[in-house]
Amino acid sequence: MTTLNGLRLLPWSGPGDKPCYLSTDDPEGYMSRLADSIEASQLGTASDLVEEASEALDNQDTSLDEMRCLVVELTGALRDVYRIATSRGRLLATSDPRESAY
Repeated sequence: MTTLNGLRLLPWSGPGDKPCYLSTDDPEGYMSRLADSIEASQLGTASDLVEEASEALDNQDTSLDEMRCLVVELTGALRDVYRIATSRGRLLATSDPRESAY
């Protein structure tokens, strides 16, 4: 069994919706920067959807179809945010606390 220590869970899935991992010592490398950029985009989308959901809930004229569509989008965004949190949690758990000392 392969250990996940030191591997970064990437913000996209592979074939069969299987997780993708990155093994690198370079947090500034191309793949790390690409993953950072996609995560930032996913978090921005989630933030926008939370605002949209708040507005839809306040609007009495929001249709059931509009709410269903919003729930589907929110579910996808929540899945992305959960993956990001899982990835960052794993990285924090495996990092050397002495590296972040001031």
